[in-house]
Amino acid sequence: MDSAADLEKIKECGVVGSGGAGFPTHVKLKAEVGTFIVNAAECEPLLHKDKELLKNYPDKIIDGLKTAMELVGAYEGIIGIKGKYKDVIDLLKPLLPHGVRIHPMRDFYPAGDEFTMVYEITGKVIPPGGLPLAVGVVVSNVETLYHIGLQKPVVSKFLTVAGYLENPVTFEVPVGVTIREVLYGAGVERPDDKTVLLGGAMMGKVAENLDTPVTKTLGGIIVLPVDHPLALKYTRTSGSSIRVGKAGCDQCSFCTELCPRYLLGHPLKPHIAMRSLVFNRQGTDPHMGSLYCCECNLCSLYACPEDLDPKLVCAESKKAIFDSGMRPENLGSPEAHPLVNERRAPLSRLMRKIGLHELTNKGPLTPYPIPVLKVTIPLSQHIGAPCEPVVVQGSQVVKGDLIGRVPEGKLGAPVHSSIDGMVSKVTKSAIVIERF
Repeated sequence: MDSAADLEKIKECGVVGSGGAGFPTHVKLKAEVGTFIVNAAECEPLLHKDKELLKNYPDKIIDGLKTAMELVGAYEGIIGIKGKYKDVIDLLKPLLPHGVRIHPMRDFYPAGDEFTMVYEITGKVIPPGGLPLAVGVVVSNVETLYHIGLQKPVVSKFLTVAGYLENPVTFEVPVGVTIREVLYGAGVERPDDKTVLLGGAMMGKVAENLDTPVTKTLGGIIVLPVDHPLALKYTRTSGSSIRVGKAGCDQCSFCTELCPRYLLGHPLKPHIAMRSLVFNRQGTDPHMGSLYCCECNLCSLYACPEDLDPKLVCAESKKAIFDSGMRPENLGSPEAHPLVNERRAPLSRLMRKIGLHELTNKGPLTPYPIPVLKVTIPLSQHIGAPCEPVVVQGSQVVKGDLIGRVPEGKLGAPVHSSIDGMVSKVTKSAIVIERF
């Protein structure tokens, strides 16, 4: 195997982490580790795109896994998937190459958090401020491996559309199609009258503009009535949450006792961050442990008995600390809490708590039903520097053509045209392409 050529191919194809912030994959795979973990836990309620990919494209994903393992020198590959998905596990088992096994995981949130997943599978705790590399592991998302195995430019995105709609689905859509179009494709009528979450029910963000384009990192769209308790929680202003938190927190510490990072021995204590509100908006002495908060929202949406928002307070505290110039430090190797296994949040109980337990929890892969006539390709869809356009208005492109290149010497990933057409507009932030 020509490792340099494979890494260059992955780079040229614009492959990034599709399950998070979009870290360029060719950089991640320059590591040397013994264990490669496939994150197939998909712990967000109602999302199914990773399982649908494994059902429909197992060969491509395994090809991508084999390439990735060879690049990092891993002697074992482990697919972390919830044990309840027996049909997917039975499908995969006869296809697994030597050195690759399946690790059935329990059905809890956030099983897909890479710190939690590494501990569940290997028993090793990633140190606060560290990466899986610190314990000899690389973790990659299912869709990322699919694109490595496909060996073509990343021009489409798999995502689940779920929530309050008749038939939840998983689509493969061109990068750059709007959220509004995807919702229409899923049969959502009058989407402007709904609260739409981009991402998942637990870590998603409210869509402020439905004409925002789909990027390489979007994994799901959740549709809620505007008066749903979860929608009201997401649309509550930060100022309101802070004021209520100042007066309402009784320091029960449930938010801390159920915090996934605290349970791994990290120095994060959300109830201490809440305590700081008594003194100041960010706290005269911000809780330094907030630097290690993964913002999974379990404290706010599940643990707190008073409907307060410790996650918001930790996030604001983290921002204040970052603005002061401080950064997380690798604090060594902590020990997991002795009750870590007993304090996991079962997904069924979580869905009941956030009011989603009566919804249809499925999302089969379905052909996207609407012709795509126009896409807007953002030049920044990943961690690192934005791409620089390599096309101009009037350029004719075909699907897969390079349209944005990473500046020399910068971290990033190129972007490509997701349809055949003509470039109708080029700005500093995006390239618009219209089909002939």
